[in-house]
Amino acid sequence: MTNHTFAATLRWRGNLGTGTSSYRAYSRDYELSGPLKTSAIAGSSAKTYRGDDTRFNPEELLVAALSSCHMLAYLHLCADAGIVVTAYDDSAEGTMRTNPDGSGEFVEVTLRPRVQMNNPARSAEAAALHQRAHEVCFIARSVNFPVLCEATTTLTPTVAS
Repeated sequence: MTNHTFAATLRWRGNLGTGTSSYRAYSRDYELSGPLKTSAIAGSSAKTYRGDDTRFNPEELLVAALSSCHMLAYLHLCADAGIVVTAYDDSAEGTMRTNPDGSGEFVEVTLRPRVQMNNPARSAEAAALHQRAHEVCFIARSVNFPVLCEATTTLTPTVAS
């Protein structure tokens, strides 16, 4: 077994002059960066929690992590199997429940990958690889809620000469 370490730096920039003197006295804005990263991710809390909707919130970042991990695992498996994927998009969505005590948790995330490929004879095999991608996705294996996958596969349009 091999262990890997991943690092991130978070910097809160929300002191509006009086720090956290009250719930409404500070901004939820922050920046995420990391070693060798060329740009930072602008973050905030969700608008429901006094955040800035133009910035990513932690909940969106979790959904994005699941989506991108699935994609990377899927593309790897397709490449290994000799299945040529020509485009991949996902419109992932997560559902979070807020409890009466103010705590909350995700109850599920649904991935909706739309895959384009160029070989119709391998479309069933390509579709089946989504399950294997889910099984090996590091992020999906780390969460305690269901991650569903509603994938569609289409053929890459050919250009007539």
